[in-house]
Amino acid sequence: MLSKSAARMFFLTGTIGLSVIFLGLTFDTLRRVPDQTKARNLTPQVVQGKHLWDKNNCMGCHTLLGEGAYYAPELTKVYERRGPEFIKAMLRNPQAMYPGQRRMVQYHFTDPEMDALVAFFQWIGQMDLNGFPPKPTLLPVAVSTVTGDSAVARMAQPKVFSQLCIACHSLGGQGGSVGPALDDVGQRRDYANLVAWITDPQQIKPGTLMPKLPLSDADIAELASYLSQLKPASTSPARRSN
Repeated sequence: MLSKSAARMFFLTGTIGLSVIFLGLTFDTLRRVPDQTKARNLTPQVVQGKHLWDKNNCMGCHTLLGEGAYYAPELTKVYERRGPEFIKAMLRNPQAMYPGQRRMVQYHFTDPEMDALVAFFQWIGQMDLNGFPPKPTLLPVAVSTVTGDSAVARMAQPKVFSQLCIACHSLGGQGGSVGPALDDVGQRRDYANLVAWITDPQQIKPGTLMPKLPLSDADIAELASYLSQLKPASTSPARRSN
């Protein structure tokens, strides 16, 4: 059993030693923060996006960096998961993206404000958070198992498909259910029709649930080329030649 002097020395030594370790770890953490949070990328636009996030109480529904409410999706990796076009489309008109399913408030953001929020989400997504949250899966659907067409299997799936289309449509059993499955869309629609649909859905079918997405001409052409080759295995040239 320790004497009083030995117990006092044990307490003082342990307290001082652990305090030094705690201060050292705190200093090391603070030293790493600027690099891990990519503080060098804090532009005025990112700061404006953060102010908009706070001003509109987005955290009242969403979580960010593990903090906030759980009513709406977690947004730490939303830039990588959905991309800037999808984010802007949601901010511009949430109901148009998910008719009758989303209760997100229409905030009537201006274009510069939407750009600022996108920049903010991009900055958040670039932080080194030691693996939190897990890297999002962009649903790289194995087209070869869906179509059986070797030519299609070699064609890279456009990133915009994984970020935008798969949110509402499904392919190979993966994706959303708001719109029709796209496994055989290349049999139902040719390239020109797909370009027209993607460019302005309302022009082709007034009242359709599909919104007009803010895609570039290059994105539309790449997406239409990809979709036009999605056909059932039974109709593929490789299968017919057998």
